[in-house]
Amino acid sequence: MDWLQVAVLAVVQGLTEFLPISSSAHLILVPVLTHWDDQGLAFDVALHIGSLSAVLIYFRKEIGRMLVNGLKAVSGHGINEDARLMIWIVIATIPVCLVGFLLKDVISHYMRSTLIIGASLIVFGVVLGYADWRNRGTRSEYQMTWKDALIIGAAQVLALIPGTSRSGITITAALLTGMSREGASRFSFLLSIPVIVLAGGLETITLLQSPQAIDGPAMIAGILLSGISAYLCIHYFLAIIKKLGMQPFVIYRVLFGAWLLWFFHF
Repeated sequence: MDWLQVAVLAVVQGLTEFLPISSSAHLILVPVLTHWDDQGLAFDVALHIGSLSAVLIYFRKEIGRMLVNGLKAVSGHGINEDARLMIWIVIATIPVCLVGFLLKDVISHYMRSTLIIGASLIVFGVVLGYADWRNRGTRSEYQMTWKDALIIGAAQVLALIPGTSRSGITITAALLTGMSREGASRFSFLLSIPVIVLAGGLETITLLQSPQAIDGPAMIAGILLSGISAYLCIHYFLAIIKKLGMQPFVIYRVLFGAWLLWFFHF
């Protein structure tokens, strides 16, 4: 890999992992449009580490409170809002783990076409636009219920379809349950932690079992660039949606999806 490829892939991953525009769609399409060779599994692991580091650092206070109060709850000291939020994250993660494990081969072999990616960008973008347009919710992530967690977790399963966007579909579901834009987005970002850990863990196991050579400098650069861009993305996204909502991302999704369908299929 040359340094331009490292920089482009790392920044694309960092920015699109948390924006509701589908990281998988962009990472699948970058090699197609640039004719670069596949970046390899080792670099994919590095990008996941960078994204994970960003969300852990950004939400370090919330995560610390959830862990401390979660342990207190296990030891019989009662469940407060932080421990409850951790429980909702666990509940919302279970559906995508089960379905992803059962259908991973089907998804990887049959659902990564530009037709599916383009259609998913448009369809789920319009649904996000509707959810944001009708949203009058004021509840934060700390005011969720177990039913909200199940609904958001079920919606997250749809993110297994390339082009859907994990953050996009979970924010959509959270808005439809009556959460505020900020609350929906913050819960979506926190919900990404176990998903990234599990996905990165599976990739790491596969990597350790393969004879693939590892480009150390490229991996370090990928971790740093994806981590920095992801951190900035989270920070500015939460600021932007207070004023503009989700509609700029909806417009981008629809235009990008339409372009993909036109470019590859017409």
